[in-house]
Amino acid sequence: MTLRPISPPERDERSSEEGVVRTLHKGRQTKAAIVDAALGLASQIGLEGLSIGALAEVSGMSKSGVFAHFGSREEMQLSVIREYHERFEREVFYPALAKGRGLPRLQALFDNWIHRTTIEIDSGCIYISGAVEFDDRPGSVRDALASSVTTWQTALQRAVEQAQSQHHLGQHADTHQIAFEIHGLILALHYEARFLRKPGALERARRAFSQIMERNGPAKQV
Repeated sequence: MTLRPISPPERDERSSEEGVVRTLHKGRQTKAAIVDAALGLASQIGLEGLSIGALAEVSGMSKSGVFAHFGSREEMQLSVIREYHERFEREVFYPALAKGRGLPRLQALFDNWIHRTTIEIDSGCIYISGAVEFDDRPGSVRDALASSVTTWQTALQRAVEQAQSQHHLGQHADTHQIAFEIHGLILALHYEARFLRKPGALERARRAFSQIMERNGPAKQV
């Protein structure tokens, strides 16, 4: 079989397509780097503090270059929320799915969440700071934040319910109350460790989680 040589027009067309692919790939890489810089900035000054100008300065790009990737300050904020949520799922939620249903998975969720929280003691949590900034400000940014938090709370609630269905928690246990208290531990940890800088906050959070599990465990046989 004789291979037909590529004609100049075909060669030019293929080269043009490859150039488009390279440009798109480079554009995605650039935007990912900008979003990463924006996330780091938002962790320090909050979502409300983000601006095209501030991000351009941090990323070393022109304002027009940054604007071209988002189109608006609001879309930039939404991109940061999406990226934060994806990282949260990768670090907290998905690794826990490798554990068995019930208490092992619930314990893993809490441990992963605690680990992430200890890292954020110095950088801050977008969910918490965003709730303070946008709790009374309707709009797409608030909706995106609320949706992300609700998604996580639903996953936590499901893990608690599975622990009960696996008989790792008693049938008398109020699963909504348990999920509420676990979430409250994380909020308290942020406040105690990040704002008040109190020593021992991490250990108290772990001890409180164990006490919640023990208090709501299956009834002991007499």
